[in-house]
Amino acid sequence: MKNNGFKQIEVLLVEDNMDEAELALRELKKYNLANDLLHVHDGEEALEFIFGTGRYEGRDIMDPPKVILLDLKMPKVGGIEVLKKIREDERTRRIPVVVLTSSSHEKDITDSYDLGVNSYILKPINFQKFSQSIKDIGHYWLVMNKVSGKN
Repeated sequence: MKNNGFKQIEVLLVEDNMDEAELALRELKKYNLANDLLHVHDGEEALEFIFGTGRYEGRDIMDPPKVILLDLKMPKVGGIEVLKKIREDERTRRIPVVVLTSSSHEKDITDSYDLGVNSYILKPINFQKFSQSIKDIGHYWLVMNKVSGKN
């Protein structure tokens, strides 16, 4: 697919906590689950990437990531709003979105599933469990999962 000079991205990680983002990226790379990763720091930048606006003006939105790992509690634009905008647009609604968050609030879980999240995963506090979770997520969504040719 045409990408207008932007590199194809397999995983879009939307995470404002740098420590958690670095750990997630390191674990995915460690197991060779995603060579083309993009980490954005807030929901606003995520929407710019997904819809090819702002810093990502000209990016072909029909060349989506294989999966979006989305935190909920972020500055500027929260994860629920990002998910809502992804699902409202016919061009992006099929992109797999995995909420990866520390929020166990029932409203966040319910709202996420009501908006069509593919999976809701609580971030383990333990380093080794977090690493294993990232490995499992990456393996499932990047190796095992089959996506439609049209997103």
